[in-house]
Parts: sequence; structure tokens; C-alpha cells
Amino acid sequence: MMSSRRQASRLLLFTHNRDVATMTAEPKQSARRGRRILGGIAIFGVIVPLSLATGALVMRARAEAHKLVTNPIQTRHLPGRRPIDLGMVYDELTATTPDGLKLAGWYVPTENGALVIAQHGYKADRGEMLNEAALLHQHGFGVLITSLRAHDLSSGDLITFGRNEMLDLEAWYRVAIAQEGVDANRIGILGNSLGGTLAIEFAAGTPGVKAVVANSAFSSLTDTLETSLRFFTGLPSFPFAPLITFFAEREARIRVADVDATRWIGRLSPRPVFLMQGGSDVVISRQSGQRLFDAAGEPRELWYEPKIAHSGFDNALPEEYERRVVGFFTRYLLGP
Repeated sequence: MMSSRRQASRLLLFTHNRDVATMTAEPKQSARRGRRILGGIAIFGVIVPLSLATGALVMRARAEAHKLVTNPIQTRHLPGRRPIDLGMVYDELTATTPDGLKLAGWYVPTENGALVIAQHGYKADRGEMLNEAALLHQHGFGVLITSLRAHDLSSGDLITFGRNEMLDLEAWYRVAIAQEGVDANRIGILGNSLGGTLAIEFAAGTPGVKAVVANSAFSSLTDTLETSLRFFTGLPSFPFAPLITFFAEREARIRVADVDATRWIGRLSPRPVFLMQGGSDVVISRQSGQRLFDAAGEPRELWYEPKIAHSGFDNALPEEYERRVVGFFTRYLLGP
């Protein structure tokens, strides 16, 4: 049997060795714990800012989408001039859409039986079309200067790029053919920018519209998306274009791919279409005019000017604009 002294000695030696092992292991464990903590802090330091940046990006995209598809009355452009300022006697008219909205318009009476519906562009107002109206009026044409929902003094706040605006143009068409002295077989339509794209879509489904002029119309939202988003928001297409599109489609209840005038313009034939496209356009895709021309049937015309900006033909080249546009409507609305 082991003596008490030997047992005590062994116990002391075991305790000493254990304490030494513990003292040796503790720094290693502490180092590992420290590395894990530092790693966790580093990951946290990356994830949190990244999450915040992503959230800010999504919020910015959603806000920009909302601004693009809405136009509340307090932020709208309103006419600074009226037809009388350009020497035109006119009537204030309203149209009521099938969904109950009130639209504001001006009518300059016809002297030759023909009438041209003049449609403004995106977030513009009736005043945008006064130069064109004055030129047509000088040659005896009646001009119905229309406004869309969510524009000018018309009702509504939501812009749907054609889905609801077709109701507006239908209402205005009814007003046009009801005017005294107007020959319902001599109705044309002229639109700028979005107004031109809408004019093509409306006329494609309305045989009573006999001639179409589209000044700087975009061929499709898909074609012009990056160019237009860059112009109206100042943001780069990546990563914002897909996000803005996502939110805009849901708020406006549209599909960007469905807004495509190249699908509609071929249905105008044998009715004529006259297209204008400037090579210095930064608002829509510069290829829009050619794409529309290629998709159109005969008779068709394309006026391309490399140095003209968006919808700038009537101001930059007023005499040629008058000759071409008035000549087009004279030929197809007043001819045999």
C-alpha cells in the first residue's frame, strides 16, 4: 500500500501539471475567441452598410418610379399662353372619359372642313401645341388642342403610357367629330413625343383618323427605356433601370413590353403616317424614328435631321416644318 506521503506528492505533481496545461491552453483559446469576434465584427461591418446601401437604392428607385408615373396638379406644367395670343379665336372645351375624368381642351374652328387633333407630350400641356395649331389654322384647318389625364388642368394623377390614355383620345375624337362644320372623313392627328406614340396607337384602332403625324415619338418603351430614364431621373441605367421599371409597372399597372408602337403602326396602312426624328434627341432613343418607319406600311414618310433635338422641328426649321406638315395634311385630308 502506497504511503500517505507518496500519495500527497503525486497529487501535488498532478495538480501542478494540470495547472501548467491550463495556463498553456488559455492563451490559444483566447486568441481563437478573439479572431472569431474580430471576424464577426468585420462581417457585420460589411453586411450592415451593404444592407443600408441596398435599401437606400431600392427606396430611391421606388421614389423615382412614383414620380415618373404620377403628375399631381401641384407639380404640373400649365399653359402660359392661349390660342388668342397667337391670333386664334377659340373655344374652351371639355371631354369626359368613359371612366369619368374631365379633360381640358381648346378648339380653333375649321374653315375647310378638316380637323387635326393636336396632342402634347409627357408631362407637358396644351401650350406645347400652339405653334403647330397656328400653322394649321393659317391654312384653314380646325385644330382640337387636347390634354391627357394627369396633365394640364385635366383630372387624374396617374400616367399609364396608353393603357388609360386611349380612353382620353377616344373622348376627344368624339368631341372632334361633333364640332359644327367638321367633316368626319377629314380627321387627322398630330402628336409630340409621348403624344406621337399615343397618336399612332389610337389611330391604329380608329379608322376614322385618316392621317397621322408623329414628332419625336418613341418606338417602344423597351427601346427608349435607358435613354429616357437617364434624362428624366439623372440616374445611370445600372442598377436603377430594372428597379424603376419593376416599381413603375406595378404602380401604373402596365407592362413595359406592351407599350410598343412598332406593333401598331403597320395597321395604319393604307392611311398615311409622317414621322419626324432628331439626331440630337436625348429624351428618347435616336433610333425610334427609323424603327417606326421600318415597321410602317405605305404611304409613309420619315424626316430625319441630325442636329434637331427632341420635338424641336417647328422651332428649329419653321418654314420647312410648315411646308412638310401642312402639305401632308393638305394632301391626305383635303385631297380627292
